[in-house]
Amino acid sequence: MSTVRRAVLVLAAVSALSLTACGPTEDNAAGGAEGPTVSPTKSATPSKPSKPSKPSAAPDMGSSGGADDSSPDSDYGVFPCSTYDVKFTATLAEPTSSSYLLKITNNGTKVCKALGHPVVTFGDLDGQATERGEAPRIEDAIRLKPGESAYAGLMGGANDGRGKAVNSIAMTMNTESDLEQTPLKASTPGLYVSPDKNSVTAWVGNPEDALSL
Repeated sequence: MSTVRRAVLVLAAVSALSLTACGPTEDNAAGGAEGPTVSPTKSATPSKPSKPSKPSAAPDMGSSGGADDSSPDSDYGVFPCSTYDVKFTATLAEPTSSSYLLKITNNGTKVCKALGHPVVTFGDLDGQATERGEAPRIEDAIRLKPGESAYAGLMGGANDGRGKAVNSIAMTMNTESDLEQTPLKASTPGLYVSPDKNSVTAWVGNPEDALSL
C-alpha cells in the first residue's frame, strides 16, 4: 500500500472518531441527570373551598333555662318598679268604707317588678297607710311588661268621728332600696281616714282580688 493511500485512511478514521465524540451521550439522549432541566408544568388552579354549612340553631332553653337573660320572662336585669316607671290612678270603689282601687301601669319600655305594698300617704296627715295582708316574696312579685297593670285596695275606714277626710293621696313604690322617688298623687274627694282602720293591700294582678283582700 502506498504511503499516500495509508495517510488518507488514517485521516478518515480520525474524522470518524471526532464525530462520534461530539455526538450526545447516552445519558443526555435519554434525558438523564446531566440533561437539560425541564420546567414543571403549571399546576391546575385549586378549587374554591366549599362554604361551611350553617350551624344548627342552639336548643331552645325556654324562659326558665337561663340561656336568654334578655328575655322579659327572666329575672336577670328585671328591677323593681319605681314611680318613674308607672302611671298611677285611684278610683272610688266603696264610699261607706272609703275604699279606693289603686292602679299602676308600666309606662316604660322594660319589664319591672311591683314589689310588696304601695306606700300611701293621706294628704297633709302624718304617717302612711297600714299594710294589709302579706306580700309575695321578691322572686314571686308581679312582673309588669310595658302597658301591663297591677292593683291594690286602699281602705280609709268607716267614719267613726275620730279620723279626718282628705281630698288626695300620694303613692311611692317599694323598691327594696333607698332610691328617691317622686310621689305620684291622685285625687280622692272626701276620703275619710280612720286612724287605726286604714289599710292597703299588696299589689295583685287583678282588681277583684285587690278589693276582696
